[in-house]
Amino acid sequence: MTLVALIPAHNEQDRIVATLAGLYRQTVRPDRIVVVADNCTDRTARIAEYCGAEVFVPTNNKDKKAGALNQAMAPLIADLADEDLVLVQDADTVLNPEFVGCAVEAMEDDTVGAVGGIFYGEPGGGLLGQLQRMEYQRYALEIRRKNNEAIVLTGTGSLFRAGVLRQVRRARLDGVIGGGESYYSLASLTEDDEITKAVKTLGYRTVSPDGCWLVTEVMPSVGKLWHQRLRWQRGALENLRDYGWTSVTRKYFGQQIMLGVGALALGLFFLYAVLDLTLVGWGGLSLFWTAIMLIFVVERTLTVRRLGWRATLLALPLIPELLYDVFRQAVFVRSLVDLVLRREAHWVAT
Repeated sequence: MTLVALIPAHNEQDRIVATLAGLYRQTVRPDRIVVVADNCTDRTARIAEYCGAEVFVPTNNKDKKAGALNQAMAPLIADLADEDLVLVQDADTVLNPEFVGCAVEAMEDDTVGAVGGIFYGEPGGGLLGQLQRMEYQRYALEIRRKNNEAIVLTGTGSLFRAGVLRQVRRARLDGVIGGGESYYSLASLTEDDEITKAVKTLGYRTVSPDGCWLVTEVMPSVGKLWHQRLRWQRGALENLRDYGWTSVTRKYFGQQIMLGVGALALGLFFLYAVLDLTLVGWGGLSLFWTAIMLIFVVERTLTVRRLGWRATLLALPLIPELLYDVFRQAVFVRSLVDLVLRREAHWVAT
């Protein structure tokens, strides 16, 4: 069995060394490591070569990460057997040393077509970075509660069977699924979300074992976070529109519906609170709602306790995370409005 790692990178000279070091520290090391230097204007390619990686430079790529990966995969997969494996990892991510070994072990189950990573946020970023780390921690708990099903084959780190990638491309060529004529969809803002649905549509399971965890960057500013989440959310909605209602997508539709219900409920709550205080005034503490709030506080603090005392203290007052949730709900509403009005989506580098 051959295992090849593909690292799409755009101007990642400050992070590529740590990313490659993480691969070299794997208990099961890839046979080849290929850095896909896409439209780089810095020293990413030179540093990658110095660190011992192969470098592939896409030709006239205008299709962002998906286009770069498709160009790199075309000659690569042609030389691989169906049982060989392809690891796709972002250049701003560091895998834990057992990641590859754990993913390869999960691939021993023939029903598994791909393995996705469980991502945690890197240190730093101040209050905004801490809120993102808390969000990622709860996302990891959600995956565990769902028997380690990979909700999304995240670009931060995912392992594919070469044969499954061939089947994805064949399905696109045959019109079974959309997205162009290659491995990754060129029609999606979130190619990782789309390829998850493609693999599942072909009848394979996607999993995220506990040992397949990694550390990725957090957005350092509200502006960057807004653009990142807008791309994720708009892409997720567009993928559901393109795939339609199927046995694979119905759970994803359910998630989006619940996001909509949450946004509506939050808006109605704020409206009710303002009207109640304005027309009725403060009526004192309610024992019932105080108990509900305490239960909520306990849940929020317990789910982030592994991040340490700072995360626990930040979860206690609720207000910072409530504002963060308002931000996320605003992203959802904006994405939904843009989709309904058919506004053109613009990719913004983060």
